[in-house]
Amino acid sequence: MPKFRVLPLVIAVSVASQAQAADLMTVARDALINNADLAASRAGYSSTREGEAIARGDLLPQVTASGSMTRYNIDSQQSSSATSGLGNGGTGLGGNDNHYSSRSVQVEATQALFDATNWYQLEAAKRETAQEALSLAGDRQQLLYNVAEAYFNVLRAKEQLDTLRAEERAVASELRQARQQFDVGTVAATDVYEAQATYDQTRSERIAQESTLQVNFERLEQLTGQQYASIDGLADNLPIKNPEPASRDAWVDMASTQNLDLKAARAGIEVARSNLDTSRAGHLPTLSAFANYQWGDSTNDQLDNDDDRQTQVGIQASVPIYSGGSTSAQVRQSTYSLEQSQYQAESSLRSAVQNVRSYFASVVNDVLTVQARQRSIQSNRASLEATRSGYEVGTRNIVDVLDAQQNLYSAIYDYADARYNYITDLLSLRQSAGILDVGTIQTLNDWLRDDKAVRLDFLSQYQQEGEGDNTLEGAGNSQSLSDLPGVTQDNGDSNRASRVRQASLPGTSQTP
Repeated sequence: MPKFRVLPLVIAVSVASQAQAADLMTVARDALINNADLAASRAGYSSTREGEAIARGDLLPQVTASGSMTRYNIDSQQSSSATSGLGNGGTGLGGNDNHYSSRSVQVEATQALFDATNWYQLEAAKRETAQEALSLAGDRQQLLYNVAEAYFNVLRAKEQLDTLRAEERAVASELRQARQQFDVGTVAATDVYEAQATYDQTRSERIAQESTLQVNFERLEQLTGQQYASIDGLADNLPIKNPEPASRDAWVDMASTQNLDLKAARAGIEVARSNLDTSRAGHLPTLSAFANYQWGDSTNDQLDNDDDRQTQVGIQASVPIYSGGSTSAQVRQSTYSLEQSQYQAESSLRSAVQNVRSYFASVVNDVLTVQARQRSIQSNRASLEATRSGYEVGTRNIVDVLDAQQNLYSAIYDYADARYNYITDLLSLRQSAGILDVGTIQTLNDWLRDDKAVRLDFLSQYQQEGEGDNTLEGAGNSQSLSDLPGVTQDNGDSNRASRVRQASLPGTSQTP
């Protein structure tokens, strides 16, 4: 039947979808759905919101009903006259058994006419809900940042691993050449030792970087509760631009009004004010109306009230005169809590302003750093070519070549680091200003490419190749520099840019 044929198709589609590379939006969506910390924050918000219903219930009528049914068994012993008892041949004792039951029902209703404490408690509950909503929004924003940071840390680790891998192969090639030259007597043994030491150091750094990449992948799993076989990589032509607006003061103004931690702290002041009003209301009288209905009956023949009905309606007032000083102490406690919340809000404001200023400066510096490190790649590549030429004619030794080679790969490594520092600093700037949202994530997602996807299972391939490199097999197959980020040659390939969706990062402007 057709319904039995659907299951294999569903399984096939599911397996195929799991094999596809996930992009940043997919990972962020999974995190918003599955993240345990955010789910806990949602539950906390729902719990706080129920406080409104609890406080409102104290302002509404309170109705209670009670009933009872009781069975009485009374066995009494009485003394009789001696004559009567003995004359009849009795014991001199007489008995009387009495058995009866009673029933009662009571219904009571009360309504607070004036109770300032209940009204202030309701106001405090509403303000606590508003504060918790801001805290939840802040947790959601923090999760978006954490996901983006973890995602780009994977890409950062992969690019840096590619650089270390290329350097390892290049050094292996130099080591192999040094050994061949040593065998024919054209170089000293020290050249071989220097090359071997550099190779061992580079290999150890590559192994450590593999571990870093794997840990970064697992960080995504922690945040989302999902495992990813691969994630899309970052386009080489990501625009590196200055923050927009370009004024630091404009960012400070945004943080002063939109930073979510600051808004939650300011909402905490309003909560503290309501709590203070609640404490002060403890000195005020209360007024309530009540109505009571009682019914009861009994099967005892000796009682006249076999069917008793009572109805009471009235107003009750209560005036607090002295409570041992507890009410005054509560007022002082609430006053200190209000003062505490005000200082906390001031601290949050200062932190938000300082963070915005710091991240604004970091983004501006990142733009310049990316440009400088890209130029450093070009200059170090030219230096390496010149050093190799000098080595071939005998004016330079292998140590010079290894140093120049290491400088080049360090420049490539640092270039990748600078690009991802720019992204994370820009995200931090927007978060501090309170404007980091899904739109920001979508804009970054537009600069990801599935043809640059990073897979986790490539580590096993690296490890297998690493075993071959340990014996210097295939050492001459060094990775081309043009395959590394930041060192691509301009071959006029305009299609590369067209394959990437053109978008500008929010909060950036083109560098002049």
